[in-house]
Amino acid sequence: MRFFIFVKPDELKVTFNYSKKDKLKSKKLIEQLFTEGKAVTAYPLRLVYLKTEFEDGSPLKTGVSVSKRLHKTAVSRNRIKRLLREAYRLNKPLYFNTSSNSYAFMILYLSKDGTTFDKLDRSIKLLFKKFLAKNELLVKPSDPNTSDT
Repeated sequence: MRFFIFVKPDELKVTFNYSKKDKLKSKKLIEQLFTEGKAVTAYPLRLVYLKTEFEDGSPLKTGVSVSKRLHKTAVSRNRIKRLLREAYRLNKPLYFNTSSNSYAFMILYLSKDGTTFDKLDRSIKLLFKKFLAKNELLVKPSDPNTSDT
């Protein structure tokens, strides 16, 4: 038995993937992000964001960063960045599927200590909620783990 799901192209703007076109690579845009951008913090994460338009039409471009001063070895920095990207990838559609605006994001890890995926996942959910509340875009995510109260 086969099932087919027909979806209009404009219905799914944000998906679970984190492809090359979703990554923040432009040095000019990164500089602009840190000079003109705004920020929200949910320790140990900080989200610096800037509302902008992209030539390729993608709704979000995101970069992650871990301080070399706080995490001396490349192994620990790369592990935290991998966990950050995965937590971002899994939570992005829950919070930004209904967004019609384009944003550039940079997610910074602020703590000296190492972390686990569960801690980062909770922190990134809180960070996205703060971002949406600050920008008056708060729409309840379709997450079965969050309560409606």
